[in-house]
Amino acid sequence: MTRRDEIAGCVVHTDRGSQSRSRKFVRALTRHGLSGSMSRVGAVGDNAAMESFFALLQNNVLNRRTWSTRDELRIAIVTWIERTYHRRRRQTALGRLTPIEYEAIMTTPATQAA
Repeated sequence: MTRRDEIAGCVVHTDRGSQSRSRKFVRALTRHGLSGSMSRVGAVGDNAAMESFFALLQNNVLNRRTWSTRDELRIAIVTWIERTYHRRRRQTALGRLTPIEYEAIMTTPATQAA
């Protein structure tokens, strides 16, 4: 099973903005097998992790240069996530492990072999 196959069933967490509640957005979630989740009114901590991630993405990728094409930017974002964010950034919520280290510990040998 590839990571692409694992997308179905993922939860997309958003704030309560109008674009996150639009019919088009909800249809896109359904089409890709994703579940929508919105923060509660006044629950500022719900989005803290994602806001931190996007701030890092903005500082480390988006603000570094001008991008000629969307595809060039997409590759830069994916490269930053896979090479830097997942492999080097230790996260308190994961017991000071990187996401890759945490996934390796939490994945059973039988699942890894599949």
